Amino acid sequence: AKSQAHTRSILLRQSPVFSSSKSSRKMTIKQQWEGLLGNYSRFLHPEKPLPKHWDSSDVETFIKLDPVHGHTLKTAEKVAEFGTAGAIVGAASTAARAWRWSKSPHGTLLSLAFGAVVGGTLGLEIGSHYYQLYRLNPMAAQVKFYEWLQDKAAREGPH
Repeated sequence: AKSQAHTRSILLRQSPVFSSSKSSRKMTIKQQWEGLLGNYSRFLHPEKPLPKHWDSSDVETFIKLDPVHGHTLKTAEKVAEFGTAGAIVGAASTAARAWRWSKSPHGTLLSLAFGAVVGGTLGLEIGSHYYQLYRLNPMAAQVKFYEWLQDKAAREGPH
């Protein structure tokens, strides 16, 4: 067991990710960041711009065309509603409690922001478990929906 731990520590020290020199570490982080941006650049800077507005009828059309990803997209929207409700409840409750006890405007604003973040996070987690979103792949559904919107915009042309 001791030799395995020693071998593992030697391998980690030789790995470029865990290298002690700052330049190789920065290079690795830079390469990872560029790779991440490369994966999402087609959505951040699309060749064909997405329509400025889409509504529930577009989502319903997408569900009819792609029942698997459409259902996942609809479920993710429901989970987002849980997150929104959690953020509202968290912000209001913490801000009200802070104002009641401290009467401090800046403390109330900070507690409002913190309550919104915590409440939104808890709401998303509760919604994810309630709708079992962990079994689905919402990112793939959003990618398919954005691709479908781009194709739709290209077919319809500029208005």
